[in-house]
Amino acid sequence: MNMARPALKSCLYECAVMHQRLAPKKHGFQYRIFLFCLDLDEIDTVADRVVGFSRNRFNLYSFRDSDHLPFPGKDVKDRLRLYLREKAVELPERARVVLITLPRVLGYIFNPVSFYFCYDEQDVPICAVAQVGNTFGEMKPYLLTDSPEPGVFRLVTPKHFYVSPFSDLELCFDFKLRLPGEELRIQIDDRAGDQKVLLSTLTGQRVALTSRALLWMTLKYPLVTLRVIFLIHWHALLLWAKRLPFHRKSANAHLQRDVMKPHASIAGKSS
Repeated sequence: MNMARPALKSCLYECAVMHQRLAPKKHGFQYRIFLFCLDLDEIDTVADRVVGFSRNRFNLYSFRDSDHLPFPGKDVKDRLRLYLREKAVELPERARVVLITLPRVLGYIFNPVSFYFCYDEQDVPICAVAQVGNTFGEMKPYLLTDSPEPGVFRLVTPKHFYVSPFSDLELCFDFKLRLPGEELRIQIDDRAGDQKVLLSTLTGQRVALTSRALLWMTLKYPLVTLRVIFLIHWHALLLWAKRLPFHRKSANAHLQRDVMKPHASIAGKSS
């Protein structure tokens, strides 16, 4: 008798991304993408079940542990555990962690931001980590432990990371991450003191992770990572045309702190 396989905890999210710049000049846009939400304990199971997805080898979609937190460890969960330990947060041995991210697409990767949500053995939320990336192949993780309301992690912190030439490095990130469920609701704003200068939201609906669903998302959003990097450069050109102040990366090296690079190149073809 054939036994039904248990449903995957991992899923996809079909998302809308919104950016609205409020100062020094207004500029806004919205686009649609999809993201993977991977339970870190079942990535190999996903690779076995889902056509077009693999772990640490080339495929249409390839998750590589080395594309994430550059700490020693056999996999990304080990790397996350070491990062959290440095921040005085101990991840239980049987903790559950989900990662919302884009894997490599035909060997190419670029993630403006990925999100880790960590739960203890009783599925109680412990913390969240926002792993922000830039087009220079750098990343910086931000740890969120404050939960001002149930199901939400919040953090306001200096950026100290070069993300855009049109954003001052002295701004603060204002993270508001809601635990993922049937819906995904994330907000990351840029603030100058109490003034918000850039609003960014990521909202989405859960989609079961199957071979058929992944094929449909691929047809609906082909080469999704290239779409993201194209839109980043296209809107940078529009901001330059609007004569927004331009901040060179080399100009404020002292404000770029705790910046990391993954073991493998985060931007470009895998070997």
